[in-house]
Amino acid sequence: MATREIISTGNELAAIAGVDAGCTFFGGYPLTPSSEVMHVISDLLPKVGGTCIQMEDEIAAICAVIGAGMAGERTMTGTSGPGMSLKAENLGLAQMAEVPLVCVNVMRGGPSTGLPTRVSQGDILQSKNPSHGDYKSITLCAGTLAECYTETVRAFNIADRFMQPVIVLLDETIGHMHGKAELPTLEEVKAGIVPRKKFDGPAEEYFPYECEHDEPAVLNPMFEGYRYHFTGLHHDKNGFPTEEIETCRKLIQRLEDKVALHEDEIESYEEFMMDDAEVMIIAYGSVSLAAKESIRHLRADGIKAGLFRPITIWPSPATKIKEYTDKIDKVLVVELNIGQFHSEVQRASSRLDIDGLFKVNGRPISPYEIVNKVKEL
Repeated sequence: MATREIISTGNELAAIAGVDAGCTFFGGYPLTPSSEVMHVISDLLPKVGGTCIQMEDEIAAICAVIGAGMAGERTMTGTSGPGMSLKAENLGLAQMAEVPLVCVNVMRGGPSTGLPTRVSQGDILQSKNPSHGDYKSITLCAGTLAECYTETVRAFNIADRFMQPVIVLLDETIGHMHGKAELPTLEEVKAGIVPRKKFDGPAEEYFPYECEHDEPAVLNPMFEGYRYHFTGLHHDKNGFPTEEIETCRKLIQRLEDKVALHEDEIESYEEFMMDDAEVMIIAYGSVSLAAKESIRHLRADGIKAGLFRPITIWPSPATKIKEYTDKIDKVLVVELNIGQFHSEVQRASSRLDIDGLFKVNGRPISPYEIVNKVKEL
């Protein structure tokens, strides 16, 4: 397969990916450590006829992105944890109205202002339920520079397939890491773009929210002759607010089932030296790079360790986690928070003896720390 090499940072690669994937509108507000995503895309989008706008705050940014999505554009925003908190209400609007968009979240320390220039993975649980109510969030997590690109591209296709927001998690370390990435060719990326569905029948037969129980709405772009209503309220097949009992139940169940019943289309993970592993390390994002290095040292010392890395964080690869934890006794979850994915591993495995190595002081976890922790086991 043909590839191309780019020397860049994770943040810059996410911006390049957005443009290559067909994004034509970016609405954002600069926030450390994600600002470079907007800086780079603001240069790239006008060259391809797109628009980047810096709004007055993160709330206005997500609103602008939703508006562009309603008009049929591929849209994107970028931020960090505090910005996600501000975007939360309108991410819920996008879930309810079924407006696709991509949100790149470059994680930093929190809560509140936290550690703006330091690394963290503290937004794992936030990305599962960024807004209130019942729905199924989709969150991807880049673990390499190349994935800052490829997972952002994948996010756009998933957003249009499921008609909802898709979050792409980076962290400060991988966002600002500078190095060489091997990427698919632009031709391959363009060939893989899957446009959202459109209704092309008579206007009087168009009901955007009348669809199968496990399928997303079909929202034609605004201003193209099809009339329907956008709302954050429970709504009927035309999008108009309703409190009719069965209509409301079916709507919310569908928001869940359109993802839950098609997780096989979303699920992605990496297995590293897991074939004969007697110790299973679970890590994601930049921490997985340290985990791989630690595994090489552990193997040299005769300890058969392996890495399982979730790439799709939500919905989590729970079935695969269960498969491994049923046969491997020693399991260690390593993450830059106080155990946010650790709790998901416990749930998926039905085990309460899952070990953890956590750090929340803004500093990365070194391979040396992981080696020592595994040897303790």
